[in-house]
Amino acid sequence: MGGVFEPTEVIGHRGLGRGLVEGHRENTPGSYAAAAEAGADWVEIDVRRTADDTLVLYHDAALADGRAIIDLSAAECAEAGLADLSEGLEALPEGVGLDVDVKTVMEDAVDAPSRRTVSLLLPRLRREAQRRRVFVCSFDPGLLLAVREGAPEVPTAWMPYVRNPADTAIPGAVGLGCPVVAVDARALGLGGEEPRPGRRTLEHTVGTAHRAGLELVSWCPGPEDAARYAAAGVDAVVVDDVPGALAALRGRD
Repeated sequence: MGGVFEPTEVIGHRGLGRGLVEGHRENTPGSYAAAAEAGADWVEIDVRRTADDTLVLYHDAALADGRAIIDLSAAECAEAGLADLSEGLEALPEGVGLDVDVKTVMEDAVDAPSRRTVSLLLPRLRREAQRRRVFVCSFDPGLLLAVREGAPEVPTAWMPYVRNPADTAIPGAVGLGCPVVAVDARALGLGGEEPRPGRRTLEHTVGTAHRAGLELVSWCPGPEDAARYAAAGVDAVVVDDVPGALAALRGRD
């Protein structure tokens, strides 16, 4: 069975990048389409559920005014400018891979199983996997296990929290049965930083992940670090500067 990536691939973070990039707001159909147009191999999207069980595209748990997404209806989310999952998927050409970052909520622990984020998402994942490359990443290990059971054709990526060391991320991914581990760039080390006591070299970390049968993704290195990671064998990078990362990888080649 082949791997998820053809190293080193570029994944557009929340579309063309975090925040507002070239007039495109993150996690919008326009941003996803722009990332594909810029040459991203994959586009990363953030998915969370609403009060009436619609999946919308948004990173944070709450709007800027403090209202939690899980407390809002789909109509209220649309009024606030949020797109739903269907709109985002329609904006992506079929040749572009889909990285689904699933944001579970506290209510997933107590709501009826049919209403939980993963239950709403699974049918969409299965459909998308028939027409494009797809993988799911999450901070929630329970969700990854549920995807593995409910859509075994969709690879999963264990994504520990920001700055969590690769020391725990790599064995954690193996324990969860994930073929991919996703590690924040600040945990792997950024260019120009002094060596951190106890932190393994990038090459050692990548080599260990590969020996464990894992592919390694890092989020969110800048272009220079993306090229450095590629040279060390990192399989994919989630970036906020798609054109810059692609240029840096071409320059390395």
